[in-house]
Amino acid sequence: MLAFSLTIFWGACLLFLVQPLIARFILPWFGGGPAVWTTCMLFFQVLLLGGYAYAHFSISRLSPRRQVITHLSLLALAVLLLPITPGDQWKPTDGSHAAGHILLLLLACLGLPYLVLAATGPLLQAWFSKANPGASPYRLYALSNIGSLLALLAYPFVLEPQLSRQDQAGWWSLGLVIYAGLAAWCGVKVWRSSGAEAVRAADGEAEPAPTKLRQLLWFGLPACGVMLLLAITNKLCQDIAVVPFLWVLPLSLYLLSFIISFDSPRWYHRGFWLPLLAVLLGLVLQNLYQAESHPDITPLATLYLGTMFVACMVCHGEVFRLRPGAKRLTGYYLSISAGGAVGGLFVALVAPFVFPDYFELQLALFLTAGLVLAVLRLDPTCFLQQGRGRWGWALLLLLLPGFAYGLFDVAATSLRGSLSVTRGFYGVLKVNENDAGNPELHHLTLQHGATIHGLQYVDPEKRTFPSSYYTSTSGIGRLLRAHKPGGGRKVGAIGLGSGTLAAWGRPGDTFRFYEINDDVARLATSTFTYLKESKAKTELVMGDARLSMEREPDQQYDVIVLDAFSSDAIPVHLLTLEAFGHYQRHLKPDGVIVVHVSNRYLDLHPVVYRIADKIGFPAITIDDNDTAYEDAGFYGSDWIIMTRNEVLLQQPLLRDVTQEAVEFPARIMYWTDERSDLLSILSSEEGSFLRWLQGL
Repeated sequence: MLAFSLTIFWGACLLFLVQPLIARFILPWFGGGPAVWTTCMLFFQVLLLGGYAYAHFSISRLSPRRQVITHLSLLALAVLLLPITPGDQWKPTDGSHAAGHILLLLLACLGLPYLVLAATGPLLQAWFSKANPGASPYRLYALSNIGSLLALLAYPFVLEPQLSRQDQAGWWSLGLVIYAGLAAWCGVKVWRSSGAEAVRAADGEAEPAPTKLRQLLWFGLPACGVMLLLAITNKLCQDIAVVPFLWVLPLSLYLLSFIISFDSPRWYHRGFWLPLLAVLLGLVLQNLYQAESHPDITPLATLYLGTMFVACMVCHGEVFRLRPGAKRLTGYYLSISAGGAVGGLFVALVAPFVFPDYFELQLALFLTAGLVLAVLRLDPTCFLQQGRGRWGWALLLLLLPGFAYGLFDVAATSLRGSLSVTRGFYGVLKVNENDAGNPELHHLTLQHGATIHGLQYVDPEKRTFPSSYYTSTSGIGRLLRAHKPGGGRKVGAIGLGSGTLAAWGRPGDTFRFYEINDDVARLATSTFTYLKESKAKTELVMGDARLSMEREPDQQYDVIVLDAFSSDAIPVHLLTLEAFGHYQRHLKPDGVIVVHVSNRYLDLHPVVYRIADKIGFPAITIDDNDTAYEDAGFYGSDWIIMTRNEVLLQQPLLRDVTQEAVEFPARIMYWTDERSDLLSILSSEEGSFLRWLQGL
């Protein structure tokens, strides 16, 4: 038992440690958006399916000794292919075909090691059954998920803060070598085992083959669980930041549901979990109806994560109730893995083309409710099949269509009032028309997720006015009024939005925008007119700003404006010390770097100030939230201005509104490509949920 337990546990640790590790390597290359992690999760689900398929083929077609030879040979080849870190040749040249590029990169760098590790659970459980006839292997599956969960929790709290990415990759490679030795230990035990074939044959003949419907439920219930996992992870990452911790939190709850469900039948009681799920589904529907454009993350995160966990407990608990005998174990796990892969495929690749907005959450909730009813209807022991309990079906069959209509109505409501809705790899963009009945306030907004990324008045006399976060009282507005206001400036802007910044252009100016999202560029050059009507020369560079700047010759910018957000999430790779090194290279000696740090959930000030101090740039903060009047298109904002040009910082437009210097906790350090710490800058003003995270 020790050999198999230790090997399965260690293999699961490596399998889930490598997921956030490899994603951190490639996240900066693809804009740092939530879809990067979703695409990575698709790869992991598909390779997991491949590993389970390999295990099923090996167990069903090869003799035990050939299984051992094949698996150890593949492991040896995987060790020879180390390390797994991607080289610079994999960096994309633009933002197109990002999903395909990510999948190909992961396959080349990680494919074989991940495939072999993915086969560990079902293959070694089958080996355990061969070496120990009559012993149930299913608790080893729970042990596997415990290893996965511990690895996920260790990454953001232990490995990420303490080790650089390269060190993490090096230790992971050593871990794979150790795993190969443990797998060989198990292989020796299987090689020596004999005399159990007759017992297994008798057991297999005694168990009838599973029905097609039962196999369909093996597939469908896990698919719903993965759809919920990815949909809720997307929401958290869009609203806060795309960092490993916010990948780990929902995935840990997902794995915890597997651990509890597969440890023992006593943990999953329908009388507790099903009513709880019904209540939570109703609360989610109510919350979707009442959702505002700027929701508080505390109740949302608590409700959605709680619903996901309970729904996964129901899905995985029902799958465990439908488990077969040990002989059909690999086929059973193959069906579970196939369901997860299809769920991941749908969310990552199909949903962006089928749905104009993030409606996969509503679909997953409805499918979960429908499949649970199907399971209950087929179970003769269910109380709904007995006596007066059958009348419960009438109520349930009425509630399900009502729930479906509610989800559909919520989806339709989210699209009402939008002139256009565009969904792509980098998220959902909506152009909304506001105050159409009031000519003075009639305006269009560009919304990405739950965040406004630009505003323009329709009135020809007002549409060239800088609005939203770029008004004359904002930090960027004051800077451009004070720094060469007559023109002749070269400005590099990271992030385009609706192009509002171009309204500050003067004759002789050049405004060069870096933008990764083709849909944003299309809307900024068609629906919005800031770029067309700017007095400055405007240029547009497509692709990730940091990669573009790495390849470009020195631009000699007077001002670099950092204002790149994915919904309300920050692309971490644009706020590291290495990124500011590239900005400095493109900046004139007396140039200015301006960083937009407005954020509902994160306090970015200490990170930017630590970097400013490190590179020797005096910095000031301009906060104009007191002048905000959103109904008139004036949004409050926080901007940090950093420059060695002390004369500029003493100009009255800036000096008179500079915020007093604040001491930041010593534990908050500047970010680098190798290390970043989101937990230390979570805002505690947003409620108990974030305070709890910060306390961790």
